[in-house]
Amino acid sequence: MYRNEIKKTLFLSLPIVVSQLGQMLMSVVDNIMVGKVGTEALAAASIANAIFTLIMVVGFGLTMAVTPLTAIAYGAGKDEECGIILRQGILVNLFFGLLLCGATFFFSECIQYLNQPNEIVGPASLYMKVLGVSMLPLMLFQSYRQFAEGVSYLKPAMVIMLLANIINILANWIFIYGNLGVAPLGLTGAGIATISSRTFMAVTLMIVIIKSPKMKRFDPTLNYRKIDFPMMRRLLAIGIPAGFQYFFEVSAFAASSVMIGWMGTVALAAHQIALNLASISFMVAMGISSAGTIRVSNAVGRKDIRGTRIAGLSATLLCAGFMALAGLIFILLRFFLPTLYISEKDVIDISAALLVIVAFFQISDGTQAVGLGILRGMTDMKIPTLITLAAYWLIGLPSGYLMAFKLDMGIYGVWYGLLISLTASALLMMLRFNSKSKKEIFLS
Repeated sequence: MYRNEIKKTLFLSLPIVVSQLGQMLMSVVDNIMVGKVGTEALAAASIANAIFTLIMVVGFGLTMAVTPLTAIAYGAGKDEECGIILRQGILVNLFFGLLLCGATFFFSECIQYLNQPNEIVGPASLYMKVLGVSMLPLMLFQSYRQFAEGVSYLKPAMVIMLLANIINILANWIFIYGNLGVAPLGLTGAGIATISSRTFMAVTLMIVIIKSPKMKRFDPTLNYRKIDFPMMRRLLAIGIPAGFQYFFEVSAFAASSVMIGWMGTVALAAHQIALNLASISFMVAMGISSAGTIRVSNAVGRKDIRGTRIAGLSATLLCAGFMALAGLIFILLRFFLPTLYISEKDVIDISAALLVIVAFFQISDGTQAVGLGILRGMTDMKIPTLITLAAYWLIGLPSGYLMAFKLDMGIYGVWYGLLISLTASALLMMLRFNSKSKKEIFLS
């Protein structure tokens, strides 16, 4: 029973995981290539990415509403409704993409008020503005990607993401270091490369899905018959809470970056390296979470309560097993992995110590990610949103601040606070799923 479901979830999650890792690889490559410019550039990237990611994940959360609604309609055999969800989702997501682009420009001017080292403020602010422009192609790509996941059409996004990494590396080489007659732009060049790769992703995936014979039954074109406000309300009822869920989690990590910025550029660079490495395993967890969302939503569409529980718990077990393995790798390679980013010994030593903490919260991190995904598959949004708020902002961050600055544990105290946040979130998410999935509360 569970073994068979785990196999199905694993098969479904593999293309999503590769896509997630491909997306994360862009960030890793950016950090490695920017790190060659120097510690100051890497520190500037750290604070800019922390704030931009806070904005970007709100957009991700909004687009993720497309997946469970599409998967529920797909499970119920409502092909025409799948296309309607996509088209209305594009309208919603592009509108919010414009708002988030404006927010990025506004908050890029606030870096100077965060008590960061003076030498990183200017480059970080400009880098954020460039990244803000990439929000529109990113939101379009996410709309089609989440739709494709909802109907289990997964390979195109995976292939496109891998190709986009090649474009990103080439564009980084041109714009960061100044090649092929282009002046070296350093950190700003990394932002221009990001725009280039995300535009490629959006345009290519849209064309592939519209032209695919497999997708014709859903009509994934931009053939709008009307603006469907009831469908938009359904999308927003899931997307807005999902955006807040990711906001609360990522904002906690962004706040940790700000606190660590008070400790200097060496601590901030080490924090960025550890966080970047932890994000790699988290991308796998997010892929499994997305597969869990699809499997749970399909069961909801069939009105299969038992199938809903099995799908959710199987995804959780699969993710916990992988994250345990990732934790072991982080411990064994803790002194080697930071050397991929930088050669300064002080930064490497602090990063290695942080990776031990990263290893200990791997299972919690994966479980809370899957918990959010499987609850989203049941369109259960309000309580999970409150859980993320409580776990990160009422429990984790205050305890991290206390340990870092009152108990003189420094950067390690901040990271212990993150460990507490993730553990609390994981426990509460699974208790919520266990309770919710026993009840006959499904969409009519």
